[in-house]
Amino acid sequence: MSIQALTVADCMVPARLIITPETTIPKAVEMMLEAKLIGAPVVNEERQVLGYISEQDCLRYMISDNYYSDQRDLVGDVMKHDVLFAEPTMSVIDLAQMMCGDKPKKYPVCENGKLVGVINRSHILKALLDGQPS
Repeated sequence: MSIQALTVADCMVPARLIITPETTIPKAVEMMLEAKLIGAPVVNEERQVLGYISEQDCLRYMISDNYYSDQRDLVGDVMKHDVLFAEPTMSVIDLAQMMCGDKPKKYPVCENGKLVGVINRSHILKALLDGQPS
């Protein structure tokens, strides 16, 4: 398959970690550390992506909670709501070009608004490398 024909569906992986808005921040941190991930999509019961939670979001909370006794303790309170996502039919080249700017390093992949996987820069780089002539 040519590099130009590659789609996000060809390169994405199943989401290893999904978090709900009702998850506590300490539990989300524990889950991310255990999975060795720097962030995860936040979904509802229907697997619709509602947001994204990152280590950075959690770090801000943990500092605030530990030093200032902030009472916000759920993922839904601190997650990013404006989530960029990829669609399975999207060209990998198009997504790679988007990632060259200040865009996220990892995208939830959604079909009809529901999470079907994730894709990150490493997945795309591997696909591009595998598609190079020997």
